[in-house]
Amino acid sequence: MSSSRSEKEKAVNVQVLLRCRPFNEDELRSNAPQVVTCNELQREVAISQNIAGKQIDRVFTFDKVFGPSAKQQDLYDQAVVPIVNEVLEGFNCTIFAYGQTGTGKTYTMEGECKRSKSGPKGQLPPDAGVIPRAVKQIFDTLESQNAEYSVKVTFLELYNEEITDLLAPEELSKAALEEKQKKPLPLMEDGKGGVLVRGLEEEIVTSAGEIFTLLERGSAKRRTAETLLNKQSSRSHSLFSITIHIKEATPEGEELIKCGKLNLVDLAGSENISRSGAREGRAREAGEINKSLLTLGRVITALVEHLGHIPYRDSKLTRLLRDSLGGRTKTCIIATVSPSVYCLEETLSTLDYAHRAKNIKNRPEVNQKMMKSTLIKDLYGEIDRLKAEVYAAREKVGVYIPKERYYQEESERKAMADQIEQMNVTLETNQKQRDDLQEKYNTRLQQCSDLSKKLEATEESLEYTSQLLATTKEDLKQCQYTLKEKDFIISEQKKAENALVQQACALQSDLEKSMHDNASLHSKIDREDKLNTANRSIVNNFQADLVGKINALCDTVVSFMSRQKEQLKYVEDLCQSCLQFYDKSLMELKKKVLASRALYISHIDTVQNVVRLHKASINGSLEEMSTLAASNYCALEEVSSHFSLSE
Repeated sequence: MSSSRSEKEKAVNVQVLLRCRPFNEDELRSNAPQVVTCNELQREVAISQNIAGKQIDRVFTFDKVFGPSAKQQDLYDQAVVPIVNEVLEGFNCTIFAYGQTGTGKTYTMEGECKRSKSGPKGQLPPDAGVIPRAVKQIFDTLESQNAEYSVKVTFLELYNEEITDLLAPEELSKAALEEKQKKPLPLMEDGKGGVLVRGLEEEIVTSAGEIFTLLERGSAKRRTAETLLNKQSSRSHSLFSITIHIKEATPEGEELIKCGKLNLVDLAGSENISRSGAREGRAREAGEINKSLLTLGRVITALVEHLGHIPYRDSKLTRLLRDSLGGRTKTCIIATVSPSVYCLEETLSTLDYAHRAKNIKNRPEVNQKMMKSTLIKDLYGEIDRLKAEVYAAREKVGVYIPKERYYQEESERKAMADQIEQMNVTLETNQKQRDDLQEKYNTRLQQCSDLSKKLEATEESLEYTSQLLATTKEDLKQCQYTLKEKDFIISEQKKAENALVQQACALQSDLEKSMHDNASLHSKIDREDKLNTANRSIVNNFQADLVGKINALCDTVVSFMSRQKEQLKYVEDLCQSCLQFYDKSLMELKKKVLASRALYISHIDTVQNVVRLHKASINGSLEEMSTLAASNYCALEEVSSHFSLSE
């Protein structure tokens, strides 16, 4: 997990810049509408387009954006200066321009190279491009460091999937123009994940002026043609490489060689064949250009979407850029677009292309430094290989040279070999002497360091022992005091323990009494609960019995009142009948008053006695009923008072 995380931390995204050129004369003459708006501060590019009558804006964000008013110096200072510094630190870096034909790729990369040598005090003209400015920065930095260095350059052209060396000697380049004798340079794997072009001419240069001369010579050989989009359109891809070897000395005295490489690529223009006016051979040429750029787009898509297979081998352009896309090289893409509405389709294609390329991740690594002796051995091997190739070429095609030239070259080669051998012997002798001295120095240094370490260890041991003795004395005093304190604490704890035991016994007896009281209290509560239950049942039974008796008493009172009413009615009826009988008998009594007076008086007395008897019986019954009601009322009061007390 940690290794994968460190690899992810080393991975850096490809840096993508966008540059929009100003309107050219034809676009100004035709008043072409502007559809591209650049916001350099927010690093955004906005595209305005009308689709079905609706205004639709698309916004793209890049690492840096340069508008039509941006100068060559601004682009170089902000984007390329850090890359060149990393090349001088030992990295491999690639800068390539991509865009439609006529958007300023070659101007951005090369600029005005012809006048780059004639500036005052070696200054570059304002229109100089990335390549001359990078060359000047490299040599200015190397000269300011006073370092020993060597610089080699190569310049190749990729046209119709064929590689041509633009720095080949004049007689070879003329022969290369003839189709029958033309032999494209082959691509070879270098065994480190990259590719190299076999037979490519490497020119050793010592100043920026020499590079400018080579650049002009190679640029003049590039295939250009006039199209409807550009009067001088580059019809091929070009790759200008600068390899720098810098000698530096280690603190031990060893001489190491640090190597950095800068690849500057100017791609051919992506274009619509019908709009560029290309026909027949030019159309096939444009088709090959678009085919290689399409393969480059598929490689970018495969890298962004992390597909299993990446089609590097489908085009020589992608094979050349293999290490720059998804490899160990730091890469910067400069996408160039036109602001005109006439190029809207190609502009959108370029922006999509560049926006996808932002997500490609490379893992740059510093080139491994090599010892000077190793480099010399490699040069010996290169000389032997070149001799074998020259011999094979002469044997196969029968090429001969004059004896004077052969003897001259052979004597020069022998003198150089003797000089190299002598230098190698001197180097080995110096190396042995340096190794012996270094070994003696290391031995003495080791002895001194050992003695110093022993002395320091002894002093530290003495100081530590003294500190330990003082600390031990203090600890002894502290321990004695602590021991006395512990004895006192133990005696006090024993006293407290005895007191606690006595208090615990008293508390235990109190607890037992409390538990006994608690048990008796629970039994009392249980008895009271049982008594309350019995009383409640008695009260309920008495209440039911009382209700029954009251109901019976009410029934008795009602029946007695009805009987009393009947008796009263009977008495009333009897009295009425008596009155009627009296009325009837009054006449008879009047007639027989005298005779019946005694009898009448006796009857009257009898009636009065009956009435008195009835009254006495009624009064006795009423008194008996009132006495019974009073007794029942007293019983009810007793029951209710007893019930309230029990609750």
